[in-house]
Amino acid sequence: MLYSIGDLAAQIDGEIIGDTSIEISGLGTLSGARAGDLSFLSRADHRQYLSTTKASVVLLEQKNLHECPTNAIVVSNPYLAYARLSHLFKAIPPENYERHPSAVVHPDASLANDVVISANVVVEAGATLASGSRIGANSYIGRDCVLGKSVEIFSNVTLYSNVVLGDNCRIHSGAVIGSDGFGFVHDENGKLVEIAQVGGVRIGTDVSIGAATTIDRGAIEDTIIEDGVKIDNQVQIGHNCRIGAHSIICGCVGLVGSTIIGKHCVLAGGVGVGGDGAIRICDGVIVSGMTHVSRSIDKPGTYSGGVLFSETRTWKRNVLRFNRLDELNKRVGVLEKSGKT
Repeated sequence: MLYSIGDLAAQIDGEIIGDTSIEISGLGTLSGARAGDLSFLSRADHRQYLSTTKASVVLLEQKNLHECPTNAIVVSNPYLAYARLSHLFKAIPPENYERHPSAVVHPDASLANDVVISANVVVEAGATLASGSRIGANSYIGRDCVLGKSVEIFSNVTLYSNVVLGDNCRIHSGAVIGSDGFGFVHDENGKLVEIAQVGGVRIGTDVSIGAATTIDRGAIEDTIIEDGVKIDNQVQIGHNCRIGAHSIICGCVGLVGSTIIGKHCVLAGGVGVGGDGAIRICDGVIVSGMTHVSRSIDKPGTYSGGVLFSETRTWKRNVLRFNRLDELNKRVGVLEKSGKT
């Protein structure tokens, strides 16, 4: 895979500064790049590596051009430009339209001619797989699932029945989509009675779901993941949640059932969403890592929770003081009323 600087610049509408004939064969960080690599500068704390980089070309903004010792492509957003060009250097497995002999495909399933079915895959009755889809080894496609065009299912993925995936979705290994929502009610004797989960899961186009992530089916209506959503590894999404288009859900996030997340939101790593009732988060909200969202958010912005870490001895002393906050608040209130503050 060799590309001239001119080829690369044309794809991102960038301005070339330097030798347009240089060929690029790989990607590298500013500090680790070698001759033949493309690199980029998008963060101020990485500028220290620019003057000594060995990369053959660097994507950067005009304001940083004077520090660049090599060829450059000037763009307004180097990180976005890098993201778009990075796919040129991704290794693509050879096309293989074979169906592995160990796969079990129900005769009532409908598969396009070019669908790739790897070893030990099971496709149940009523499932529909559109053109260009690839199913990795040991994966299970349940009854009446619908997969759009160019869906990529990696190995050991489980789709329960009635899961719908839009075009260009990617589901990474170990993900489980459509498992039962967590619904129980106590009977007269205190025994837990399970509530049947009869809904499905509907996932839009261009959605990415990380490894070991679980998305529960709806209790009655479907759990819905809208177009362009990106979900990281080890995320738990409860039944009847809805995640708005182009939102980002980072690793180890947990959403209690019926949570509604707006469009263009970011839930950083370890965020937990759950309270006394269903929680709604409006469009354009960023929640920082390890925050617990216990009530709805109706105003765009960045929200944080939790307590910053400190040395253990200091932390323990502060915890003891936290337990007295209510008492201290009442004492302050008395003092304010007495006019002694």
